[in-house]
Amino acid sequence: MSKALEGIRVIDFTHDQAGPSCTQMLAWLGADVIKIERPPHGDRARRLWNMDNPEIDSFFFLLLNSNKRSTVVDLKTDEGKEIARRLIKDADVVAENLGPGVMQRLGLDYEAVKALNPRAVFASVKGFGSYGPYSDYKCFEPVAQATSGAMSVTGEAGSPPMVNGANIGDSGTGMHLAMAILAALVQRGRTGQGQLVEVAMQEAVLNLTRVKFTGTLATGKPLERTGNRSATGGYSDLIRCAPTKSDGSGVNDYVYIIVPPDNPEMFQAAMEVIGRPELKEDERFKTAAARARNGAALTEVLESWTLSRKKHDVMKAFAGRGMVCGAVLDTSEVLSDPHLRERGTIVDIDHPTRGRFSTIISPLRLSDSPVEPRRAPLYGEHTADVLRDLAGYSEDEVAALRDKKVITQA
Repeated sequence: MSKALEGIRVIDFTHDQAGPSCTQMLAWLGADVIKIERPPHGDRARRLWNMDNPEIDSFFFLLLNSNKRSTVVDLKTDEGKEIARRLIKDADVVAENLGPGVMQRLGLDYEAVKALNPRAVFASVKGFGSYGPYSDYKCFEPVAQATSGAMSVTGEAGSPPMVNGANIGDSGTGMHLAMAILAALVQRGRTGQGQLVEVAMQEAVLNLTRVKFTGTLATGKPLERTGNRSATGGYSDLIRCAPTKSDGSGVNDYVYIIVPPDNPEMFQAAMEVIGRPELKEDERFKTAAARARNGAALTEVLESWTLSRKKHDVMKAFAGRGMVCGAVLDTSEVLSDPHLRERGTIVDIDHPTRGRFSTIISPLRLSDSPVEPRRAPLYGEHTADVLRDLAGYSEDEVAALRDKKVITQA
């Protein structure tokens, strides 16, 4: 069965998370993604957050680079730049998220790529974009959240702003860039020409946060933090449950429940589930406004029932009655979650140095292009194959480049 992006070749100069999350998505969809890494260590994510064994690739790297090929090239050398140019000449996409000015200094910026290959889509992640007052500033995940408004609306009322646990700045930007690349490839099908596509991390997170601006647009005032309570009316809260684990820690023993303001049937169902049908007529909870106003009291009512039941049982009881309810799963629970396992989002994969481990693959589902998960490449694993098969180098030339340390093979 052919893949959706079969025949699309991506020359990938990205590192860390924002860029690799984009090119991984393209690889999952069938593109041939050739990761260009620089000696002596390659993508710094190979050693980033390596909590257990600094001598082998980190899980941080493995989670972001499956289904790609690795080629290690010293781009500081003339020979290395020539290898990059040869690969770019036949590429469909060139992706980068290097610091401001790095691609220009390498002679591989958009104008240079366009001169080599007018059909190539040049895709770039920048913290604040390539122009504007902040364009020279560096940006990491928390800074993108801070400058987009996302951090200001995250956290408990009366407490300082808080970083969102999901990587909306890095991986969120990568997903936006993947969408832009696919749009540019569609347009190239009509025009025959590539183009520059750029996503700024600040703007990607702003896009993900945009519905939080509805109140500000209506009143002119900044949105206040509300923690786990709804900022738009109705009732929602984090509800405590019985301990799941034998140590009784209860750190993540919660479910999250939402009763939308326009769906009173969910409140009525909740009262039936917990055996308190008489509270359907209680003035404290009878309307959406009353439930929002008396949220703490309603939480106490619900917890009188949930505290003696485990979170999975509570989720099944409430969600089974049509309520919006989800158990708070910790990261180890997610990796063994039967729903995600059945859907093939969590799979086990073999690796030469890591052995067998669980990994997370594409959430996209295409009926005619299923994802076939492959492990992330070893450092320089495909250098010789790529130079020989795609860049036109002979075996002797590859050997000479290896001897001169222009390239590295696994």
